[in-house]
Amino acid sequence: MYFPDCKYIKNAHNVPFENVKWTERTAVGTENKVLGTESKAGYVLITYFCKRRHNSSITLKMVFFMNANLLFGCGLGGSLLLAGCGAGKADNAASSHKPNVVFIVADDLGYGDLSCYGASAIATPHMDRLAAGGLPLTEAHSVAATSTPSRYSLFTGHYSWRRNDTGIAAGDAGMVIRPEQTTIADLFKTAGYTTGAIGKWHLGLGDKVGTQDWNGLITPGPQDIGFDYSYLMAATGDRVPCVWIENQRVAGYDVDAPISVSYKVPFPGEPLGKTHPEQLTKLKPAPNHGHNQAIVNGISRIGYMKGGGRALWQDENIADTITAKAVRYIEQHKDTAFFLYVGTNDIHVPRYPHARFQGKSDMGYRGDAILQLDWTVGEIMKTLKANGLLENTLVILTSDNGPVVNDGYVDQAVELLGEHRPWGELRGGKYSSFEAGTRVPFIVSWQGIVSPGVSGALVSHIDLFASMAQLTGENLKEGIAPDSRNQLDALLGTDRQGRDYVVKAARTLSISTGEWKYIAPCNGTPYYKSTRTETGFSREEQLYNLREDIGEQRNLASEYPEKVKELKGLLEKEKEKGCLLR
Repeated sequence: MYFPDCKYIKNAHNVPFENVKWTERTAVGTENKVLGTESKAGYVLITYFCKRRHNSSITLKMVFFMNANLLFGCGLGGSLLLAGCGAGKADNAASSHKPNVVFIVADDLGYGDLSCYGASAIATPHMDRLAAGGLPLTEAHSVAATSTPSRYSLFTGHYSWRRNDTGIAAGDAGMVIRPEQTTIADLFKTAGYTTGAIGKWHLGLGDKVGTQDWNGLITPGPQDIGFDYSYLMAATGDRVPCVWIENQRVAGYDVDAPISVSYKVPFPGEPLGKTHPEQLTKLKPAPNHGHNQAIVNGISRIGYMKGGGRALWQDENIADTITAKAVRYIEQHKDTAFFLYVGTNDIHVPRYPHARFQGKSDMGYRGDAILQLDWTVGEIMKTLKANGLLENTLVILTSDNGPVVNDGYVDQAVELLGEHRPWGELRGGKYSSFEAGTRVPFIVSWQGIVSPGVSGALVSHIDLFASMAQLTGENLKEGIAPDSRNQLDALLGTDRQGRDYVVKAARTLSISTGEWKYIAPCNGTPYYKSTRTETGFSREEQLYNLREDIGEQRNLASEYPEKVKELKGLLEKEKEKGCLLR
């Protein structure tokens, strides 16, 4: 294939294509002809004819992204072509139109929860539309089967299991990502982007456990790890404090109701779910989950809290708030390059969707919450379209981990599930080492760049960091995002193979090549009764052929000892770089 010499491309709006010089980088072609060009905001699409040896030929498309420091190209139908090739600085107009990036990270959304992934008992038209015009990946994985370690890995490009303090964070946890770490938000800021984080966070705030000043500035926080703007849940919907944190201060702070939070002892006189069940007017907790402590707006939570007053959220308005803030952020930054992380909360407990969604799914509040999430996705995409941003915005929709049906509240999620299978044809779910714990929906959309289709490329959230570095033209220094690998081609659909293997964590580690999967032995229980989850934890080594047994029903470890040895060896090499999983 031939490539243009970058020095002949001036910027995204003034490219002298008649002077493009083609240079041979690999000996596969003998003749090239530019068939057409299209200049768009921030990139140039070139369609060209390549005559190859032996008289064969191919018509290819190449997209060149422009930023302030370099130009790099990605062949649509080929691999990533070039980066940092001495193009010189593009003009300010080109650099200000770098592709926007939006990550929508759902909470506890299962592989089988979307109609575009095979669900028949529920319709998700907005996410289906996103998939139909983009690229749903069928072998995409989160790093962990629970929220905090999954999000930590996505933001840092560092496997959460290399640390011993990345487990499910309490509501008063210190910030898991430390200020000295470089995050994906830092990457975008370095590349000239404005950055925002809205919605579910669950990565802790402040310096240490229980030291936050909920009545003042909470530091360190998102601004210390690269986010210019943040509007976040302090923890999760089922953990106190039940307030929004905007730029590290309680949003709408009520001076007449100062906030106190404890995860050790209750506050005298404050009602609890276990002592005042008559005040549980919206949802009641299921036994043995711990959701029977502080009562906020008719729902009991994990942890103790007093105060908050007018700053306390209403659960039925959480999705509307996240959506409104995301829409406003896009509208306010439509003329600048932006990176926006939107963490939705809908499907995580406590599930209490807005009245306009209640009863619409025939599957109880969990099904209704999926419809609410679908609406949020639709509103974000509608806003991008209304502001003319679809052709210059990469959107990635995924989930932090797999699904769980009964996770702590009496909301009829189990009783009304019917024929719906949130895990699809997979085994396990949230908390599990089986596939449904970490194989998650993953849809990539970029109008005009990502061709519609379906990809079986093996990808992991861990690689979003390095892939976005490639997209923005930033070089990662040694030690930054050490576990992340550039998989931009797989995300854009030009590479249908992806990674050689992915490593995933629950109570133990597992490794998968897409075909074969090995689960390391551990002492955990094989079944969580409270959540009805098959965990995949066993004292024996497990080996599954996912191509023939996607449901992981037949352990082949004794039949294929060499395959066990191979995958175990790969996993041990990864662990040698650091493993503090407990």
